[in-house]
Amino acid sequence: MSVQVVSAAAAAKVPEVELKDLSPSEAESQLGLSTAAVGAMAPPAGGGDPEAPAPAAERPAPGPGSGPAAALSPAAGKVPQASAMKRSDPHHQHQRHRDGGEALVSPDGTVTEAPRTVKKIQFADQKQEFNKRPTKIGRRSLSRSISQSSTDSYSSAASYTDSSDDETSPRDKQQKNSKGSSDFCVKNIKQAEFGRREIEIAEQEMPALMALRKRAQGEKPLAGAKIVGCTHITAQTAVLMETLGALGAQCRWAACNIYSTLNEVAAALAESGFPVFAWKGESEDDFWWCIDRCVNVEGWQPNMILDDGGDLTHWIYKKYPNMFKKIKGIVEESVTGVHRLYQLSKAGKLCVPAMNVNDSVTKQKFDNLYCCRESILDGLKRTTDMMFGGKQVVVCGYGEVGKGCCAALKAMGSIVYVTEIDPICALQACMDGFRLVKLNEVIRQVDIVITCTGNKNVVTREHLDRMKNSCIVCNMGHSNTEIDVASLRTPELTWERVRSQVDHVIWPDGKRIVLLAEGRLLNLSCSTVPTFVLSITATTQALALIELYNAPEGRYKQDVYLLPKKMDEYVASLHLPTFDAHLTELTDEQAKYLGLNKNGPFKPNYYRY
Repeated sequence: MSVQVVSAAAAAKVPEVELKDLSPSEAESQLGLSTAAVGAMAPPAGGGDPEAPAPAAERPAPGPGSGPAAALSPAAGKVPQASAMKRSDPHHQHQRHRDGGEALVSPDGTVTEAPRTVKKIQFADQKQEFNKRPTKIGRRSLSRSISQSSTDSYSSAASYTDSSDDETSPRDKQQKNSKGSSDFCVKNIKQAEFGRREIEIAEQEMPALMALRKRAQGEKPLAGAKIVGCTHITAQTAVLMETLGALGAQCRWAACNIYSTLNEVAAALAESGFPVFAWKGESEDDFWWCIDRCVNVEGWQPNMILDDGGDLTHWIYKKYPNMFKKIKGIVEESVTGVHRLYQLSKAGKLCVPAMNVNDSVTKQKFDNLYCCRESILDGLKRTTDMMFGGKQVVVCGYGEVGKGCCAALKAMGSIVYVTEIDPICALQACMDGFRLVKLNEVIRQVDIVITCTGNKNVVTREHLDRMKNSCIVCNMGHSNTEIDVASLRTPELTWERVRSQVDHVIWPDGKRIVLLAEGRLLNLSCSTVPTFVLSITATTQALALIELYNAPEGRYKQDVYLLPKKMDEYVASLHLPTFDAHLTELTDEQAKYLGLNKNGPFKPNYYRY
């Protein structure tokens, strides 16, 4: 039996992209972008496919034993033994009686009954208790404080090893990668090979980042950049980090949530030489320690910040405010983090320019809407095995995340209610066929409660007390403050861990609710999200970093800015070839009639998609 191995590059050819270019002078005058940002958006010199993966020399060196061929172990290629395929003897056949016994048929046709054997099934422990709570939970105590939004959950159920397998804290381990470096702290550096395979899979669904990496062979727009990041460490984030490295940047990274890290991916990054400080199941003390290890380094000071939730920015303001003298800008991608930045700006305390990626069109319309539309069902199905048809669901909030959740549940046959404070979003919900209610009106009858607001105390203890038995409660917003989980940490209520990230909270009368991810972000706590959607967000982040880092002094003041429209359109154009989509081009006459440049931007900043 022969086995043919096909390379990943041949198996997944990235489609070509036709890009329109502007000269640097045109970009400066028409788009207000830095020359480096335009350079990153232009096709590479000498032509060629802008979306082809980078040569091996440009890509960060993978860990030993990685690649598609490494996945074929000797055990995987075993051929079934011939002895396992025996042909039955036609002269000595067994026939089964209706009553369950067997008969032997002799060559002369005589049928005789075979002796019966009575088999008993014995249980190892007839009195097994199924409701025992775990006794050995180490640092991951269920009673730990959850008051900080920085500890909300955002991890994948696809991790090769759960953090509970080894109770030893990574902070107490001495680990080195194959190059002898120990400037990292991950769960287990030996998992690097598995992580490298996940990263290679993610690369095939992230065409825009691979296109940017291709252009690194010429001008490196982030040369000299020292980026400190605090985001969710997944395979998709790893592709972003390695792309930033290929563009010339030095990176140090921590996780923005205590359950956000895929341990094998963190190990692969550490093996490749990236200083990564993160593991799944950190304590709150570990969380802040990891951020500090990224920032407080002798002989290395960051000049760019990439944040998700604002915790990294907050830590530097609190502990190392003098660092902002050399920091050129902040890129923030979450509602919570952007809210913090606007608060700093309003108070006059924002001392560097900041780019609001969260409110860019490519983030709002794709990550928030389409990503949640798919991942909400995945998270609920994996954790509860429930059927959605006919179930009554209330979704709190009808922003882009809420819209995605409602559309998915409605398509599965659920009866969906919506709560909303904004009359415009409320009218949209009504026009989309959803009944707008107050939470108090339906809390006793619904089967599922989902929060998508970014606010606090949306679901209070009073609501939880009134829910019916087996009601499922979960959160799709960034912060873990939407559900008042702290009010459930009382002596009269019993907590039962049913599955990973699934708890039963039991009332004295026997009523129980099903709480998912302890009120933290559901989709990456209990499932995964589509890589292609994360490619759009990650490309937006990379271009924002390039723009802020290379912008001439004075272009951006100490304020919060939205991503330039031209960059939003460019990010979208890089992903269209995946669908074999073909854009219509304006004629000169049409462009003149509309008062547009033929290459965009095609909509004004105030346009709402």
